[in-house]
Amino acid sequence: MCNCGDTLIPQIGVITDICTETPDVKTFRVEAIGGGKLFEHMPGQCAILSMPGKGEAIFSITSSPTNQKYMEFSIKRCGSITDLLHFDVEVGQQIAVRGPYGNHFPVEDKLQGKDVLFIAGGIGLAPMRSVINYMLDKRDDYGSIDIVYGARSKEDFVRYDELTNVWPSQKDTHVHLTIDRPQEGWDGNVGFVPNFLKDLKFTPDKTVLLCGPPIMIKLCLAALIEMGFTKTQVYTTLELKMKCGVGKCGRCNIGKKYVCKDGPVFTCDQIDEMPNEY
Repeated sequence: MCNCGDTLIPQIGVITDICTETPDVKTFRVEAIGGGKLFEHMPGQCAILSMPGKGEAIFSITSSPTNQKYMEFSIKRCGSITDLLHFDVEVGQQIAVRGPYGNHFPVEDKLQGKDVLFIAGGIGLAPMRSVINYMLDKRDDYGSIDIVYGARSKEDFVRYDELTNVWPSQKDTHVHLTIDRPQEGWDGNVGFVPNFLKDLKFTPDKTVLLCGPPIMIKLCLAALIEMGFTKTQVYTTLELKMKCGVGKCGRCNIGKKYVCKDGPVFTCDQIDEMPNEY
């Protein structure tokens, strides 16, 4: 859990790189003034990016905690603040960052020694990427790693070079990609992620980390249960509901839970205990 006193204090960072990932996703690299990352975090935690006088929003920290040089945020253009980030921000510009917020995926205990299956759709790869690179940097602490990732088209994959060149070259690490519809020049799988999961025939001895649009999460969870997995094996993240990060604004309240304080990472059986509001 975060120390709210520390996380309410903005840190001033410098945007040192902006990478266009897809037609509507950019990755922003942020360093502290003088170099290095702004603060420590764990995989799955979030931070608030602020543009003084214009607004702020909360995003997953995409880079691994093991990266001490910078922090990264992969951001999909979907509203006024993300429009400002996509069109008004330039390399060299300063930006205020607060965090980290929320809990994290249990990489230091419950996931250690386990075979892990990552399932992501679209921008859902953003919080997964932090965990994947953390595990790859501590490779001997974990079992096999499978990454199933779906996008609308080849051009909509985030971090395509990592997906096709970096991650598959690591020990016991396999990447399975699929796109929604046939596309010229694509010789990989075509189809939606839930059906692709069934085709891959994973055995239910893996721990699953699942992130994507709510409908994808629902259908993938149904597919996993059909394959013999239980909801206690499946972790997901609900950070899209977060706003203030410290349980004060009430936007992320679900029943007795505050996503920013009790999450955003939950097992799917924990989500079953909440009111059907998400």
